[in-house]
Amino acid sequence: MTDLANQRRMAAEILGVGVYRVWIDPAASEDIAAAITREDVRGLIGNGAIKRKQAKGVSRGRARARDVKKAMGHRRGCGSRKGSQYAKVSSKERWMKRIRAQRKRLRDLRGVGTLNASEYRKLYCKAKGGEFRDVAHLDSYIESLGYDFKEGVKGE
Repeated sequence: MTDLANQRRMAAEILGVGVYRVWIDPAASEDIAAAITREDVRGLIGNGAIKRKQAKGVSRGRARARDVKKAMGHRRGCGSRKGSQYAKVSSKERWMKRIRAQRKRLRDLRGVGTLNASEYRKLYCKAKGGEFRDVAHLDSYIESLGYDFKEGVKGE
């Protein structure tokens, strides 16, 4: 086997790639060994005896398949989570979930007749101010005011 390192180097410079991306036809190795000038190497490139190899890359196929799964809501189990309990839930989302539940509870109590409009408004503003941790805390506060949930009237 003849040493074609010089021809490979020239071909790499002409093709604008690295030496490892130059393909040399094994059947035409004698013609390539005879090529000593750049013009000779250009002629061999034109004949197809020397070619540029396709660049290797990392396939995105697996990544695309994973993204499809994630878009469907998969791959979100305990093993995929990092951080605290609410690391994936923003503080705004937590607030919205909490305040909506409290407001729903207040609407229900007003609808039943447990709260009148002015009491409802006071409690609504307290909830808006973040006074209650959750619905249970809201309920305990309302009970401490002396409201009876079952009968729907203020107790003595």
